[in-house]
Amino acid sequence: MTRLLDLGITKISNIIMDMAKLSERSVITAIDAYEKGINAKRQIFDWSEQLRILQDEVADLAIELIARYQPVATDLRFIRSCMEISYGFSRFGRYAYDIVDVLEATGSTADCDKSVVLEMSITVREMIHTSVQALQSRDKDAAQQLYKKDDTVDALYKNYLRKVLTANSADKSAASPRCYTSALLILRYLERISDHACYIADSVHYIVTGESSPRR
Repeated sequence: MTRLLDLGITKISNIIMDMAKLSERSVITAIDAYEKGINAKRQIFDWSEQLRILQDEVADLAIELIARYQPVATDLRFIRSCMEISYGFSRFGRYAYDIVDVLEATGSTADCDKSVVLEMSITVREMIHTSVQALQSRDKDAAQQLYKKDDTVDALYKNYLRKVLTANSADKSAASPRCYTSALLILRYLERISDHACYIADSVHYIVTGESSPRR
């Protein structure tokens, strides 16, 4: 006979996977908007709000399951971790919105060198996909792979920041402050997305093992 707790856990799982798909789509759409000069702010705002609402649903359901059924061991780890995972997916949506908000604030980036942002976006999209796959397959070892990629993302961000700070007047005449500013802000948001992908994998490791993930 199916336990009522199991039905609740299944419902949380379904919401989480819906959030995973929507958050991944949000980030991909934001990067496409940057690359192609598309205005996607309204769409991504709606998705971000939807993710926030789903996060609240997960939290409410998790608290209800804990209060009513007093789950232990694996069930409790899963329910607790789902609240953290839902927050991570919600942040994906928020940072995707921040990216398109930058584009509106700074104006067209058609004349900007986008290579660094697009290079980082490839790694970050891979990290998002890996974190979602880890959740689906309960891959407790995905965190190690993700933290290695996070190092790459961190290095790209720091290198670009250093480039902006040390650029001489001749360099800056070739690229407007608008280009530097938009790229630097977007790189920062992508760097934060990569962090949350790692945190999601940490939660998966905890669900499976009951232990904190070794971060390096």
